[in-house]
Amino acid sequence: MKLLKIKTDESGIFLERPNRFLGRVKLRNNKIVYAHIHDPGRLKELLFHGNKVFVRHATNEKRKTKWDLIAASSGGRRILVNSSFHRSIAEAIIKNPSISPFRAVDEIRAEVKNGDSKIDFLLVKNGKKIWVEVKGCTLIKGETALFPDAPTLRGRKHLLNLIASKKRGDESAVLFLLFVDAKQFSPNTETDPLFSDTLIYAHKERVKIYPVVLDYSNHYIRFKNRIPVLL
Repeated sequence: MKLLKIKTDESGIFLERPNRFLGRVKLRNNKIVYAHIHDPGRLKELLFHGNKVFVRHATNEKRKTKWDLIAASSGGRRILVNSSFHRSIAEAIIKNPSISPFRAVDEIRAEVKNGDSKIDFLLVKNGKKIWVEVKGCTLIKGETALFPDAPTLRGRKHLLNLIASKKRGDESAVLFLLFVDAKQFSPNTETDPLFSDTLIYAHKERVKIYPVVLDYSNHYIRFKNRIPVLL
C-alpha cells in the first residue's frame, strides 16, 4: 500500500561522512558533491565508502549544501536515510484505519508540547488522548530490526514522557518505522542499554510499541506489515 512519494534525482557512490550532517557523494557523471544527511544515527552499515546512494536537489536554492541524501542501498533494497519524511509517513499510516494500529481516530495533531517535550502526535479517540512518538529504524541483524543505532538521550526522554502520560491516564505509544525487511523488532541493548531498559519499562507500564515494516521502491514508501516485539 502506497503511503508517500519520495523522488530522487541522481544515484551515486558514497565517499565519506566528514560530519554527521554531511556526506561526500560521487555522482554517475563523476562529479563530487556534498549532500546533507538528515539523520543523526551512525548509519555505518549504509553510509560507507563505495556504497550506492540516492540523492536529490535541495529545494532551497540559497542553501549552501545543494543536495539531500535520501536513501542508501542494502541487499538490493533502498533504505530511507532521511528522517525529515518520518512524520509524513507516520501520518499517512495513522490516517488509514485499515493499517493504523490506532484504527479510526477523531483528531490528529502534530508536534504537540507535553510537559518538557514535544511529542510527534497527539491523537484523540472517543475523548481519550493518545500520545504517539515516531522513531525510524534502519539497522537489522539477521531478521531482527534494532533501535537505536547510536545512543539517544533524546529518545529516552521521549519514552519517559510517554510513561508519565500513561500514568496520568492518557494512552501512549511508540511507532517504529522500519525501513528494513525484518521479522521481529528489539531494542539495541548493546548500543544503548539505557534506552533499551527504558523501553522495556515503558512496555511494562503499558505504553504500546508498534513496529511497522516499510518498503521504498519506485519512488514510493509502501506499508508492508506489522511485526512482533522481542524485549
